[in-house]
Amino acid sequence: MDIKIGSHILGEGHPTYFIADIAANHDGSLKRAKRLIRLAKEAGADAAKFQNFRARQIVSDYGFSHLGGQLSHQAAWKKSVVEVYQSATVPFEWTPELKATCDEVGIDYFSSPYDFDAVDMLDPYVPAYKIGSGEITWLEALEAMARKGKPVLLATGASTIGEVQRAVHTILAINPQLVLMQCNTNYTASLENFDHIHLRVINTYRSMFPQVLLGLSDHTPGHETVLGAVAMGACAIEKHFTDSTKREGPDHRFSLDPKAWAAMVEATRRLERALGSADKFVAGNERDTVVVQRRCLRAARPIKAGEVFTREMIDVLRPAPRGAVMPHEIDLVIGKKTMINLEAGQELRWTQLTDAD
Repeated sequence: MDIKIGSHILGEGHPTYFIADIAANHDGSLKRAKRLIRLAKEAGADAAKFQNFRARQIVSDYGFSHLGGQLSHQAAWKKSVVEVYQSATVPFEWTPELKATCDEVGIDYFSSPYDFDAVDMLDPYVPAYKIGSGEITWLEALEAMARKGKPVLLATGASTIGEVQRAVHTILAINPQLVLMQCNTNYTASLENFDHIHLRVINTYRSMFPQVLLGLSDHTPGHETVLGAVAMGACAIEKHFTDSTKREGPDHRFSLDPKAWAAMVEATRRLERALGSADKFVAGNERDTVVVQRRCLRAARPIKAGEVFTREMIDVLRPAPRGAVMPHEIDLVIGKKTMINLEAGQELRWTQLTDAD
């Protein structure tokens, strides 16, 4: 099944759909958010994605303050978790301007909502909903987005196959337009994360959920996981986007800058060309190679008309001009005779041969 998001078709045989997750990289500035949209378009992104959350509706100050310290990537944050989320918030009133900027430059706009108000607020502006990995067990939220009748992209980081199955069935019971995205939710930009991305899960998803499209929401550095995922059938790729990975903020470090993003898109477009057809045939650029690199049957010595072929009279040598007798036909030639004189090295053709008396 193909899925349409904006003017783009997602599915087998269509170009990979690239989502630039700007997320918190706006650094609290609407002007900067608009600039990142333009840069993402220039770098080859098909969509600019944001995240609509409000700190008090996504995190508990009490909960994080009683964990005994900030964990994982949050351990490097200089502010409390609540303070970071407050500074990373995309105000609801930005939405019309962000959408207008995306329309202006020709890129899809959508967002990940993290509360019910955000789900409803975004509905007039987005062609799809992206569900972050952390929401995978909040079935009420999944249902709320699925009921909007628009494509849903579900990231599956830090989850078990049972949790994925429950989430998928919850969405599909309401809405068949689902892109299921393998994900490893670690935001440290460590090279060790390549040991944890497990791209083969994409094959598992294909087997378990043949009715959905597949994708990758990626936080590893470089392009390797993206290329691997596309080769395995992913039709949508999401990666964080910034103008500089050296900026201060929760998402910059593991994002791609415009140069790296453009290189990723270019490499993927080449890969798409290379994946080609599942049929095996002589490709258009191999037709001359068939002549110069294959062997055919040739006269091992001068042969007079009427001579009956024995194996010793036949060489198997390159090139193999079209119409020459091929090596796998050698047993059919032995015992036949030539109707014309042949020079040493001349290729054999069926038009020259006849049955011996």
